[in-house]
Amino acid sequence: MATNNISAETLRELYLELGLPVDYIQEEFNFTIHFLEETFKSLPFRSEPFRPNYFSFLFVKNAFGHYTIDDQRFEVVANTVYFTNPGNYRIFEWEKLEHTCLITFGEGFLKECVHDNVYQDFSFLLSETVSPRVLTEEQFAQIEELYNLIYKEYRGDALYKNKIIGALVIVLLLKIKAYFFQDYNPIYEGNRTSQIVKTFKLNLERHFRDLISGKTDVQLRLQDYADMQALHMNYISSVISNKTGKTISSWIADKTTTEAKVLLQNEALSIKEIAIRLGFKETSHFSNYFKKHASISPADYRKQYFSKQS
Repeated sequence: MATNNISAETLRELYLELGLPVDYIQEEFNFTIHFLEETFKSLPFRSEPFRPNYFSFLFVKNAFGHYTIDDQRFEVVANTVYFTNPGNYRIFEWEKLEHTCLITFGEGFLKECVHDNVYQDFSFLLSETVSPRVLTEEQFAQIEELYNLIYKEYRGDALYKNKIIGALVIVLLLKIKAYFFQDYNPIYEGNRTSQIVKTFKLNLERHFRDLISGKTDVQLRLQDYADMQALHMNYISSVISNKTGKTISSWIADKTTTEAKVLLQNEALSIKEIAIRLGFKETSHFSNYFKKHASISPADYRKQYFSKQS
């Protein structure tokens, strides 16, 4: 597996790195949807290895190529759905593209536009590597109807646009869950290192639920996550970094920043209250931490968010 690969926070960043046009990538509220045939005009095309920091769903109605996820290479065929989550090593190769829709989104979109405890209903979002699934013509037609509706809203300027897209994505996720994730449990899939990654992600999510609900007011550190799986700290650090391309500290920082942004969108909460909910003893420490990882202060983020809503 390649180690020197592109690290992309967003789809737009990836396309710019690959020298591809970004005209169809609006990237509003950490969400994109577009049809690949609008971007890949010159075929065949093979991407550089990359590690995206976002979730993606690829809906292939009519195309041919190959998709590499970590150390697995899959052939792209018609009526196929691909799902990948943040951190996977990937390469895509296209030989034919007639109708293929790509949806990408970050965790911030899930928290802001879907719902707060999204992983409880859609645990497959925590999976590491999921094999593509071929749907029946009827099943794919229902999925196609949904992503076409999402695309129409994405390209439009309707009132409550983000909430409408969020609601449609919930329906899409429910359909996908019903078709091939009905009995999915992310803990029991893959090899030992895959299980360590999945368990870590679940523990991270549960801990932040406990923080925000007030069940605890203490932030967990690297050693705590190692202890939860009875692993040596150096070993779990190595597994997480090698399998996801991100350190445990980066996972914690990204999660803290995402949850903070969601809480800052609630005007009823003061910045001090938000700091306490996230386990910070001092408001100044929280403000400095947030600014370091979000490149903006909590107060300025809140002003910026509500100015866009008006």
